[in-house]
This record gives sequence, C-alpha cells and structure tokens, in this order.
Amino acid sequence: MKTTIELPDATFRRAKALAASRGMTLKRFFTEALEEQLRRCSSDTEAPWMVGFGKLSDFSDENRRILSVIEQEFETLSPEDLA
Repeated sequence: MKTTIELPDATFRRAKALAASRGMTLKRFFTEALEEQLRRCSSDTEAPWMVGFGKLSDFSDENRRILSVIEQEFETLSPEDLA
C-alpha cells in the first residue's frame, strides 16, 4: 500500500543515512521500524513488570508441587499439635 507521510527534514535525513549504512532500502527501514513500534505498543497493554522481565511461564506445575508439599506437611502433625 502506498501512503504519504510528513517527516521533519532532519529525521528523514537520519533515517535515510541509517538505512543506507545498513544496506537497506528506505522502504524496508521504515517498515521494520514501524513493525517494531507496533510490537512494542502491543506489549504496552501488559503489566509494566512483564514488559521489563518478560512473560512468566505457566506456573501450574510449580503450584501443584507447592500444594503437595503443604498437604504432606499437614499430614505429619504431631499429637501435641492436635491437642
């Protein structure tokens, strides 16, 4: 799709120079920059700590392990604990 955008001259010159130094076309440079910004914006809807530290993996296995340890501990009550 074709579109027209207005950029400050200095921004355009910097983008064009950086694209050239990377051996990229200006079209490819802008496309990649825009896609990166879109990825960042989609992650902005997440909690701030998730952006900084990454998404946490599924903790269901760890939760089951912890609950099992708790249940085992409660099964080993001594007689004086029951009094």
